[in-house]
Amino acid sequence: MVVIDTDVILLTFAYHNDSRQFVNYTFLEQTKEIQRAITVYNLMELLGQMSFNLSPIQLDKWQTWLIEAYQLRVIYPATTTESPDLFFRQEIVDRPYAKMHAHRVAFLDSLILNLAERTEDVDHFVTWNAKHFKNKTHLTVLTPAEYINQR
Repeated sequence: MVVIDTDVILLTFAYHNDSRQFVNYTFLEQTKEIQRAITVYNLMELLGQMSFNLSPIQLDKWQTWLIEAYQLRVIYPATTTESPDLFFRQEIVDRPYAKMHAHRVAFLDSLILNLAERTEDVDHFVTWNAKHFKNKTHLTVLTPAEYINQR
């Protein structure tokens, strides 16, 4: 499974004149037949960015214009039978801090990576900011262009 970072999806919606549009589009087209996903953290980051340009009614339809249109699975953290306080602390504080401490990763990036790494069948992470993630995870980190060239 390929986890797609926020910047790849955001490029499609918000940066129409970006020189990477063709490669971005090609990547999204070429990966239609495989399982693609975003983490809930990517989803919320994207919706936050899109909230500046969409009406509340348009924003509310994210399931249609994002998840269904791009055939994405949203990855949520698995809940446990542990206390909600312990779950929150592990998910939002302990795991991200451990990643930040070991690899110098931004908070949101550490949330995204930690969740992607713990999700079964995820083997690739595709982002335009690959340099922020390479050598900081066991996942194969590629830009959309690198992913296309690898196929």
